[in-house]
Amino acid sequence: MAHVAIPPVRRKRPLAKRKRRVSQQDMRKITKLLAGATALFLSTSALADNHDIAALQTKALQDDIAYDIVEGLTTEIGPRQAGTEAEARARNWAVAKLKALGFSNVRNEAYLMPTWVRGAETASVISPYPQKLAITALGNSGSTGAQGLTAELVYFPTLADLMAAPDGSLDGKIAFVSHEMKATQDGSSYGAFGPARFVGPNIAAKKGAAAIVIRSAGTDHHRNPHTGNTNFEEGVTPIPAGALSIPDAENLVRMIERGKPVELKLVLTPQNIGEQESGNVIAELPGSDPSLGMIVIACHLDSWDLGTGAIDDASGCGIITAAAKHVMAAGQPKRTIRLLWAGAEEVGLWGGNAYGEARKGDNHALAMESDFGADRVWRVEFNLPESAKPLADRIANALQPLGIGRGQQPATGGADVQAIIRNNNLAVIDLQQDGTRYFDLHHTPDDTLDKIDPEQLRQNVAAWTTVLSIVGNSDADLTMPPKE
Repeated sequence: MAHVAIPPVRRKRPLAKRKRRVSQQDMRKITKLLAGATALFLSTSALADNHDIAALQTKALQDDIAYDIVEGLTTEIGPRQAGTEAEARARNWAVAKLKALGFSNVRNEAYLMPTWVRGAETASVISPYPQKLAITALGNSGSTGAQGLTAELVYFPTLADLMAAPDGSLDGKIAFVSHEMKATQDGSSYGAFGPARFVGPNIAAKKGAAAIVIRSAGTDHHRNPHTGNTNFEEGVTPIPAGALSIPDAENLVRMIERGKPVELKLVLTPQNIGEQESGNVIAELPGSDPSLGMIVIACHLDSWDLGTGAIDDASGCGIITAAAKHVMAAGQPKRTIRLLWAGAEEVGLWGGNAYGEARKGDNHALAMESDFGADRVWRVEFNLPESAKPLADRIANALQPLGIGRGQQPATGGADVQAIIRNNNLAVIDLQQDGTRYFDLHHTPDDTLDKIDPEQLRQNVAAWTTVLSIVGNSDADLTMPPKE
């Protein structure tokens, strides 16, 4: 056997002792892989969230809860003027409905308020062209007495013209204020022309007028006058104050333009019946994390007495309640959602102010309100802290499939949440409804169930469900910066 040389065996170092230097190129590869995995995870999570929101929207677009609430309130209660027996029945109805829908902590929080009620109301041109006019008294109007008041009419084309009238120039006369309110999608015309009603009677009283009539703050051309509240300063005696239907106001202007003095007879006999009970109906969808500030969502339960209050604001109560119910059905949210069906909004925001004072110590984070009818939501607006910008972006993107764009103005909230926003410096989201036809119906006998479009009502519910689901399940810090 020949001798064969065997090379020595080279042993490897134990694995634990081996060293390997990771190159920069390898590190870039690893970083890229990690980034891709993270992006994939986030993308998958976002897709899942979007799928959940889309499913909620689909269900909400088939909703019947909101319409059921509007139909029930307008059929079983009807007009719900603040401080009256009808408003009390509406509170009992609301408590029963909210309990039946499964909400928690349902209760009525009562308060007292001064109450004004309507009496007889007629208006007639005595000369030079005798005929009747359609009129309704404004809330807080004084009374002419049963015998009525007959006096010469003094015409003011605008509220500014009335304001410019010399003090004492209207002694013993009836002021007539007109205007040219037009329909707008965002309702801005109300802010421009509503003051004829808000403050016109007080101004006329201070200038010595015996009474005032105004062209209704509205945009329709039906022979339906629009009521609404007016207020007199402390120390100013309320004078009889009425709103004429728009066709009658225009007819009266044509009479005046013929150049002859116009004499008018008014009979308005409202009464102030002293302090009566009103109240806020409150219900909750409890959240899983009490440390997160709650979302308060509002509507108002009362209405004026001329119609059945379908658009103002049974529809708002239907919208917010149906949306909260859809969120409830999807599982417990992180944040508590509190429903506020406010009382006595129409006659001076008594319910909203009572809530803002009684509940200012509660852990609120965000306020929203629905009180602009039942037509579709077309715009979303935000007033959130800068740190919550991603939350706002997500909401805006989620609303796009519903035909809702993002506005550039800061959200301000509705009338019934103003006090709690002010007292607690809350974040706000506004879902702005299309108001093009709102002031055709507002505060008139035409505010009835048949004016509700069920499909547009459902789109509102879908929009509200989207926002409540996203915010309700977010732990984003919604603390607003201190006011300057």
